Amino acid sequence: MEIIQPALKPKVSVIMNCFNSDKYLREAIECVYAQTCSDWEIVFWDNASTDTSATIAQSYNSKLHYFRGERTVPLGEARNLALTKARGDFIAFLDCDDLWLPNKLTGQLPLFEQNSKVGIVISDTIFFKGNKEVKQLYAKSKPPTGNVFQALLTNYFISLETAIVRRSALESLNHWFDNRFNMVEESDLFTRIAHDWELAYVDQVLAKWRMHDSNWSYLKKDLAVQEKQLLLDKFCRLYSDFNVQFAAEIEMIKSQISLRSAKLSWENNKKSEARESLRPYLSSSRRHRLIYVLTFFPYSFYKSIYKLRGMDPL
Repeated sequence: MEIIQPALKPKVSVIMNCFNSDKYLREAIECVYAQTCSDWEIVFWDNASTDTSATIAQSYNSKLHYFRGERTVPLGEARNLALTKARGDFIAFLDCDDLWLPNKLTGQLPLFEQNSKVGIVISDTIFFKGNKEVKQLYAKSKPPTGNVFQALLTNYFISLETAIVRRSALESLNHWFDNRFNMVEESDLFTRIAHDWELAYVDQVLAKWRMHDSNWSYLKKDLAVQEKQLLLDKFCRLYSDFNVQFAAEIEMIKSQISLRSAKLSWENNKKSEARESLRPYLSSSRRHRLIYVLTFFPYSFYKSIYKLRGMDPL
C-alpha cells in the first residue's frame, strides 16, 4: 500500500483519530503544537462525531488537516483512512485523550537516523487518571529492543501514544490496520512491523496515557478476548512455519486467552463457566490455579485487591 506524497511534505505526520472526544481534545492538540520539533502535520480524522470535536479541531491553523468520515467505522478502518492522508516520512499516533511532553518528537526521531533497520521507536509513558499518576510503564523494567517480534507475541508492551513508525516500514506491509479490529488493531500492526524491522527505545517519559471509564479497554473487555484469538489465527496463516517456530508462544497466548475469558465470565457471575475456561491450564499455571480458587468468591473481592494496587484487574 502507498501513502500519498505531495510536495512540501512534513517530516512527521501525527495521526489523531477522533470520535466524540471533545472533553480532552483541545489539551491533546495543544501538546502537539507545543513540540520543540516544528516539522509536523496533524492528520485529524473525525469518525462522524456528534459532539463539538469538529468545531475544536477546525479552530486551529493549517498545520492541522481535518477530515470527516460519512459514517462511524471500526477504529482500525478509521486509522487506515487517516493514514491515506499522511504525508510525513515518519508516522506518530496520538489519541484524543492522551498527551505528549514537548520533547517527544525531538527525543525519538534521531534513533531512526542512527539505524536504518529501525522501523519503530517508542518511549516510556505515564498512565494517569485525573490529576493522579498511576503508573510509569517501564519504571521497573525496560522493554526489549532490536528484533522483538517473538517478545511482542506473548507480552505486548507498546503503548500507542509513544510509537513513531518509519514510513517505509508501513509501506512494506500488504495491509495496515486490520479493519476487523477495534481492540487489538495496534498490537496487530506493530507486531507485524516488528517481524521485519527493529524496535528502538528512548528511556525517557515522553507521553502520558489517560485512564478513564470511557477507554475501549474498559468498555469492550469481551471484544478483546475475541480479537486476541482472531489475531493468533491470523498470524498462523500469515507466517510460514509459525505453528512450529513459535509453538511455545502460541501455547502461552492460548493460556492468556483462557485467563482473560475466565475473568470476564467471573465478572459476569458465571463462575462455573470461568472455572471451565481455566481447567486446561491448572496443571501448568500457578496463576490459573490461583484464579480458579478465587472464583469461589465474588469477583468484587478480586477487584478490590487490585484496586488497592492501583491496577485494573483485567
